[in-house]
Amino acid sequence: MNSYLGCSTRPHKKFQAISRTLLGHNELHRRISCRNPIHCIELTWTGGIRLKRFILLALGVVIFFVILAAIHSLRAPFRSNAIHAPASITLAGSTSVQPFAEILADEYMNEVENIIINIQGGGSSAGARSALSGVAEVGMLSRELQGDEKTLVPTTIAYDAIALIVHPSNPSRNLDIDEVKSIFAEEITDWSEVGGKARKIHVVTREEGSGTRGAFDEIIMGTAEVTPGAIVQDSNGAVREIVAGDPSAIGYLSLGLVDKRVKAVAVQGVLPSIDTVANSTYKLVRPMILATRESPGKEVMDFTSFCLGENAQAILAREGLVPVTPLASGGQPEPGRRDPEPAHGSP
Repeated sequence: MNSYLGCSTRPHKKFQAISRTLLGHNELHRRISCRNPIHCIELTWTGGIRLKRFILLALGVVIFFVILAAIHSLRAPFRSNAIHAPASITLAGSTSVQPFAEILADEYMNEVENIIINIQGGGSSAGARSALSGVAEVGMLSRELQGDEKTLVPTTIAYDAIALIVHPSNPSRNLDIDEVKSIFAEEITDWSEVGGKARKIHVVTREEGSGTRGAFDEIIMGTAEVTPGAIVQDSNGAVREIVAGDPSAIGYLSLGLVDKRVKAVAVQGVLPSIDTVANSTYKLVRPMILATRESPGKEVMDFTSFCLGENAQAILAREGLVPVTPLASGGQPEPGRRDPEPAHGSP
C-alpha cells in the first residue's frame, strides 16, 4: 500500500461522499483522505488557493492590525502630554529685581494654570544680554537701558530706593551725598570723620554690571571711582550679610531688602521709605524694569500685564517698593510703554 503524509491513497468513504457533495466531481482536483480525516485534511481547488495559506494570511492580517492598535495606544499618552505641556518663561538679570519677581511669579502661577516661570540672577547687564540674545524671554534691570540695550522694550513695574546700610551698632545716622561719595572713593577712611567712633571704614560695593552699582555710580559717584580696595559682592543679599557681620562696614542695597540685621542711614537728613520716594525727598531712586524684545509671546505679555495689575502692585508695595500707579486709581500703564525718565528721586 502506498502512503502519502501518512495517509492511504484510498479515499475514506465518508470523506469521499462529503467531498463530492461540497465540491462536485469535476471541481475536486485531488482528494487525499486519512484514516482519521480530522487529523489530516489537505484540499486543493482548481483555482490553486490552499486553505492553509488563506488561514495563515488572515491570521497575519489580524496580528498586523493588533500591533498597529497597540502602537497607537502607547503613543497616544505622549501626544496628549505634548499638547498639554506647560508654557515656560525665563526671567534673568538684576538681583535687586529678582526677589520681587520671584514673589510675583509664585502668585501668578497660583492664579494661572499650565505655566512655569523660571527666575535667574546675574545682574542687570547680564539680564539685558539674555533678553537680546533670546536666552531669556525677559531681562530684569534695576537701571535704565543703555547703548544697544535700548532696542529692548522696557516696562517699569515699580521704583526702588537704594538704601545706605551700616551695622546696627554704628552710631552714624545721617550722611550727605558728598560724604557718601568721599567714603566710597576712600577720601574719608575713618568713621570719626563723619560723627562715628574712631575705626577704619570698610567699604562694601556691588560688582560692575550690577544695576544697583550702576544707579549708585550715576547718582552718587558721578565721575569719581569707587575705591579699588572696596569689598565687592555679587548680590544684594551678600552685601547685607557682610555689613551685618562687620561694625565698621558700609554698603548699599535695595530698600526692600533692608531688615533688622542692618541699619539704614539717612541721606541729606531723609531716610529711605515708600513715602519719601513717592514725594521725591529721598534722592537715591532707580526703576525696576522688565525688558523684552519687540513683540514678545502671549505668555510674556500676560505676565507683564499681571505685574502692572492692582494685586501685584499692592504686593510690591508691601515688599517696600513704590508702585508705578496709585493702587486705588484703577489705571494701569500699558506693558512696554516707555515712561518718561524721572529725575533722581522722582518716581
